[in-house]
Amino acid sequence: MQIRYFLSCVGTALTLSLAVSVQAQQPAWDSTHRPGAFKTKWEQFKSYPNAASDIIFLGNSITFGTDWSELLGNPHCKNRGISGDITFGVLERLDEVTEGKPKKVFILIGINDISRNIPDDVIVNNYRRIIKKIKHDSPKTKIYFQTLLPVNNEFTQFKNHYNKDEHIAYVNNALKQLATEENITVIDLHPHFLDDQQKLDKRYTMDGLHLNAEGYKKWAEILKQGGYLK
Repeated sequence: MQIRYFLSCVGTALTLSLAVSVQAQQPAWDSTHRPGAFKTKWEQFKSYPNAASDIIFLGNSITFGTDWSELLGNPHCKNRGISGDITFGVLERLDEVTEGKPKKVFILIGINDISRNIPDDVIVNNYRRIIKKIKHDSPKTKIYFQTLLPVNNEFTQFKNHYNKDEHIAYVNNALKQLATEENITVIDLHPHFLDDQQKLDKRYTMDGLHLNAEGYKKWAEILKQGGYLK
């Protein structure tokens, strides 16, 4: 009886020890993080008029970094990018996007999640939640996923974003599968921006993460040639 009790205690201790060990190995992540400009930009977006003809570009700094109406020559294009945003932030502010019942929504979000150690499956599940809300609140809105762009670790400014190729590939592949399940259009940006080393081509970036003017021109070319703006 005493031996059995002893072995039971040892087993419990080992289980707890393994659980603590596994937990300690997992990087901490925070779903509540919002960039400094989040509230200000969100309030600005809410103050702008909405229309059913709107074409919304939704995302982080990569989306924020251009004037979409000028780039695409279309006054209906609206920029809803916030620098530093993550999928949880997009979910928080999605009401502002759906309330106008826009014609189209182009979504590119997730690289900041990866840089902040948010698990890949959590990112993909947040995409699922984004789809569900848009379909519920604005069922006529056409949804477009855009795959995460590559990064380039030959630069030094955004070290937390570099060397995450496996995570980027996982999320992109999962998004394609999710899009098939949900009948969502995927625009596979990623391969168009790769160099021979499978990194973000230096022709399109100034820091290994964000796009320069040539990068945005390339993006616009992909959208126009694919007929996604019609």
